[in-house]
Amino acid sequence: MEVIIRPTTQDAVNLTARLIADAINAKPQFKLGLATGATMEAVYADLVAMNKVGEVDFSRVTTFNLDEYIGLPPEDKNSYRYYMNYHLFNHINIDMRNTNLPNGMAEDEVAEGRRYEEAIRNCGGIDLQLLGIGSDGHIGFNEPISSLASRTRAKALTPATYVQNSVYFNPPESMPRRAFTMGVGTILDAKRIVMLITGSKKAGIAAQAIEGPVTSMVTGSALQLHPNAVVILDEGSASQLTQKDYYNWVFANEPEWARYR
Repeated sequence: MEVIIRPTTQDAVNLTARLIADAINAKPQFKLGLATGATMEAVYADLVAMNKVGEVDFSRVTTFNLDEYIGLPPEDKNSYRYYMNYHLFNHINIDMRNTNLPNGMAEDEVAEGRRYEEAIRNCGGIDLQLLGIGSDGHIGFNEPISSLASRTRAKALTPATYVQNSVYFNPPESMPRRAFTMGVGTILDAKRIVMLITGSKKAGIAAQAIEGPVTSMVTGSALQLHPNAVVILDEGSASQLTQKDYYNWVFANEPEWARYR
C-alpha cells in the first residue's frame, strides 16, 4: 500500500483525479470502478473540467459503480444512478451504455449480484477502482463483519451508515435499509485501487484502515492485502497516522511519483 499525504483537501482531490485521468489516457478502453458520496463530488468536478479541455477522453471507457440502494429506481434523486449522471456522466463524453450500476429494482437479488459479477468479468475486470471510506471503515456497503472474500450481493446497512446517509433523504426515514454492493473480494480483484480520504473526522478510521490489523470489522483494511493500492489523504485525515514522515519521504523521493509532486 502506498500512502500519500497532501497539504490540503483540494490537493488530495486534484491528485486523485490526475491519477485517474493519466490511467485512462494510457489505456483508452479503460474499465473504471467508481464510488459515490460527498468526498467524490470534487473528484468528478475535476474530471469533468479535464474532459472539457481535452485532457482526458471517456469515449471508450466502461464504468462500474460500487453500489446502489435497493428499492430506488434510477430516476430517484437519491439513487446512485442519479448521483452519477448528475455529477459526472451527463457532463463528459462517455457512452451511457457503458456505465454500469447494480439494478436497485431487481426482483431477484441473488441473480442481480451474479449478473453484476459476470458483467465485470466479461469486460476483463476493473483496471482501477476508486474508493472512499465510511466512518466505520466500510468500503462500498461492505459493513463491519463482511467477508473479505465477499462478492456483489444485497447487504443490510448498519445504524451508523443509516445515520450518516439519511441526511440526504427527505424525510430521512425514507432511506432504504438495504443496498447492493460489490463485495470486498470483488474490489480486491481490481488491478489498481485508489482510495481518497479527507477531513479530520476520518482521521481515526483512516489510521485503523492503513496501519491497523486487517479485519472484517474495518473492511477498508483489506486494501493492505492488495499489491497495487494507493491511499491519498489530506493533512486532517492523516493526523493520526504514526508513519507520516516515512510516507512523506516516499512521495518526495520515489521516481514513480515525480510527475505528481
